[in-house]
Amino acid sequence: MAALITNEFALSRTLGMMMVGSTLYALEIPNYFRWIDRRSSNQTGWALALRRTLLALAYFNPLWIARHLFFIKVFSAQWAVITPQIFVVGTYSFLANIPIAFLANYMIQNKLPYDWRFTGSALFSAAMAIYYALSEVFFA
Repeated sequence: MAALITNEFALSRTLGMMMVGSTLYALEIPNYFRWIDRRSSNQTGWALALRRTLLALAYFNPLWIARHLFFIKVFSAQWAVITPQIFVVGTYSFLANIPIAFLANYMIQNKLPYDWRFTGSALFSAAMAIYYALSEVFFA
């Protein structure tokens, strides 16, 4: 969707990001949620909710966003723009989305049953993937 918005559609980008999403991200995210559950098992109440939310928020950090942008550039064959600037864009993107990501991750981690967290996160991540791809327009 972001590729269409920015008029940068490329079949290689679409197929490459589908491959990354269906392999790397599909393995990472559920494992990270299980890790959050293990790290939070000894807490209750607001401390549990806050910890789970912050740990989920920390997952999609500036480095993760920069990696996502890196994959986009690789699959788009835009080698010349793979520079440290990608991390700067990832940092600004992360900082700008904290309020929305905090609320969404709170809902996903604390209101959805465990079996639905991956689906909830996948839906939110799909929306955020559009934002991350557009973040270069906003923050570069």
